[in-house]
Amino acid sequence: MNLRLLLLNTLVFVACAARAADSSLVFDMDTIRHQPGVVGPQKAPVGTVELVEGKAGRACRFRFGTNNQSGFFTASVRPTPAWDRAAGFSFWVRGDGSTNWGGLELIDGSDYALRYGYCFPIHSTEWRQITVAWRDLVPELPKGQVVGAKGGYAPSRFGNLWFGKWFYWRDFPACSFAIDQVALEPALELDTTDYTPAQPGTPRLLARLKARQPVTLVTMGDSLTDKRHWANRSVLWAELLAAQLKAAFGSEVKLVNPALGGTQLTHNLVLMPRWIEDTPEPDLVTVWFGYNDWDGGARGDDWRDKTRLAVDRIRRMTKGRAEVLLITTCPALGRWNTMDELAAATRTMAAEMKAGLADVAAAFHAQGTEETQRAALFAWDKTHLGAAGHRLAAETVLQAIQKGR
Repeated sequence: MNLRLLLLNTLVFVACAARAADSSLVFDMDTIRHQPGVVGPQKAPVGTVELVEGKAGRACRFRFGTNNQSGFFTASVRPTPAWDRAAGFSFWVRGDGSTNWGGLELIDGSDYALRYGYCFPIHSTEWRQITVAWRDLVPELPKGQVVGAKGGYAPSRFGNLWFGKWFYWRDFPACSFAIDQVALEPALELDTTDYTPAQPGTPRLLARLKARQPVTLVTMGDSLTDKRHWANRSVLWAELLAAQLKAAFGSEVKLVNPALGGTQLTHNLVLMPRWIEDTPEPDLVTVWFGYNDWDGGARGDDWRDKTRLAVDRIRRMTKGRAEVLLITTCPALGRWNTMDELAAATRTMAAEMKAGLADVAAAFHAQGTEETQRAALFAWDKTHLGAAGHRLAAETVLQAIQKGR
């Protein structure tokens, strides 16, 4: 045998043996194990997968078609106790150069309500390593606990690792990305800074406004905040608030509104990287959810946990630059008192986390006891806000900011 060929085969064998012996590898991606799911009434595959040149050996390139629906490439995993000892995991990704994002899901081996999402960029056409601490996987449904935390969800319980997107992404353009070397990480350098502010509320924002300095607001929310929703196209509380702040203080106010109708709080926590990339250090992030979360099973104890997760995630991802203002869950005409425990949990967490609080629930309840007085706040569906409801929400948030608390 040619000596050069012999050496080459030997090196390949050694490299393959080393990867096989590496107990940290979850997927070497040298073979296709992830299979495309089907979407739509025609049961069409979500896309195609092919082997390409990888970071080490081969890699899998996933191509998603434009289907306007959620979908995944799915594969099972068999965790070991080493998963519980690891700090998280990593993978290499090579994107298609677009501004789109990739999605990853880790799902429990037997309970699909225990699923955790992660959002990663695919704009680079060079290989980039993504590291994910367990704590950065977001539990998408009320039942889920923080991964890897003491008393939380144990990583060794995972049974599925998928690539793709759920419905709440709302954006499903044709895109592709290659994945290689999914591996456990025994240790990761984590940001352990305590970003809890010295003063509660939003005093730094108020100081900037009083100094007539420009400010940036990010309004996380569901259909009560989503500008694309039919009830918000003429008037929207977030836009009223921005105008009121400018009128009251003379500051230029930049409004960034990533709200998505029909979503829950944790869905939006998964997607935070999409707006963080362009707005890494906003002055204020408002958080207003609850109606869809209640439908999904969220109740007081869980709502406290998810709200704590939200405040912590916002502070860590903005390096403490953003102040957080929590808004209590808005009642609907048919749920006037039904979701009170979510509002109470929000008040509790605002105090505990030293966040700002805009008590919209209390403001709506103060409008009167008559059905006609309440109905005036809502659109025809008695759930989404009418012009009066938007004005009341904006005024309530404005008052909270003016107090600095």
